[in-house]
Amino acid sequence: MSEPSEWLIYRGAGEPHEGIEQLPPPPPWRDFAGRGAPAPGEQDGDGSADRRLGGYRHIAELHRPGAEELEMINAALYLRRPLLVTGSPGAGKSTLAHSVAHELGLGRVLRWPIVSRSELQDGLYRYDAIARLQDVQIAAHGAAAGAAGAASAESVGSYIRLGPLGTALLPSDRPRVLLIDELDKSDIDLPNDLLNVLEEGEFGIPELERIADRLPGGEAEVLDDDGNKVKVRGGRVQCRAFPFVVLTSNGERDFPAPLMRRCIHLELGRPDHQRLATFVRAHLGDEAARSGDDLIAHFLERSRSELLATDQLLNAIYLTDAAAPAGRDRLADLLIQRLDRPR
Repeated sequence: MSEPSEWLIYRGAGEPHEGIEQLPPPPPWRDFAGRGAPAPGEQDGDGSADRRLGGYRHIAELHRPGAEELEMINAALYLRRPLLVTGSPGAGKSTLAHSVAHELGLGRVLRWPIVSRSELQDGLYRYDAIARLQDVQIAAHGAAAGAAGAASAESVGSYIRLGPLGTALLPSDRPRVLLIDELDKSDIDLPNDLLNVLEEGEFGIPELERIADRLPGGEAEVLDDDGNKVKVRGGRVQCRAFPFVVLTSNGERDFPAPLMRRCIHLELGRPDHQRLATFVRAHLGDEAARSGDDLIAHFLERSRSELLATDQLLNAIYLTDAAAPAGRDRLADLLIQRLDRPR
């Protein structure tokens, strides 16, 4: 067993050293080195699916969801309805979207993380009016001011970028997967604001609708959430294949009845020992799952009376396995602290 201080990189001694070179590779769910444009045939250009599913994807595929989970996912696919997934933090709600996209070959998951300031407009599109005004002013002082004015209608699309929801509603033969993450963190209006778009599968872009008759063929080129140029006809985005929409919630609030009526509801219960072990194997491999079996059992015992997240368990097993500190159990308890403790 190593000495308590041997695993420490930062020692608090106030003397510069090259200890950073001793850091082991990052945990798979915190490895950002693979970001970039996907190679031909690849689906995930930002590495988010690997971080969600785990670096040992082939082991993760050995796990089979429960019968009810499978039925609700397929019900949402068949009925073209959003899937509202509730459960405790780290229960695998977000991973579900990546798993479906991976198995069905539906490309990169379009992710819209919700915060208290999120509005429907954020998910649909953004129009950069300030950038367009600056370009018009620059052109007005240049030699090509006349040409710029003539082409101004066609250039409007250059200042529009579709958000995750807007991109998911683009017409295509196969559905995209859209993850609207932690909807319960939104303000009171957003769930109601989503109703019409999710029901109709379309929305308008007023900046383009106003000038549609002046555009060649009524079409404008805009950027989508993937960074690709796509054409929008008549200033409206209308889906052909309704996206597989996963709305996640930690159960911190109730949603309005009209939204609940339009969704398939799946509640993920507390994972058992087998599911947690599979989760650890998927991210850290067989050896880490075996050596961390006692931590999994202790985690399960505590989770009966405390609110814990599986992310905490992963952190504890990775660190105690990679650093092998002497106070293994003590460090694990420091990392796995109850989320519902009194402040």
